[in-house]
Amino acid sequence: MIENFISMNGYGLFVWLSFAITFSTCAIIYYKTYKTMKKYEKEFAKELEQLSVSERQLVLEKSRIASQVLASYNKSI
Repeated sequence: MIENFISMNGYGLFVWLSFAITFSTCAIIYYKTYKTMKKYEKEFAKELEQLSVSERQLVLEKSRIASQVLASYNKSI
């Protein structure tokens, strides 16, 4: 029963290989996107820290995303 499922009437190699390639590609794209996002978060946090206190408060009040990025960046330090 399991053997028939894995072999899929002779097409199992192609089916499982395509699943493996698809999964690997999705994992690589996810990893690269995550890495790029973290890099941009660090750059944004550095730019935000260079602002004066009043400018920083203004940016954080106006932008919900800025406060979330800063909060997640502070957690990872």
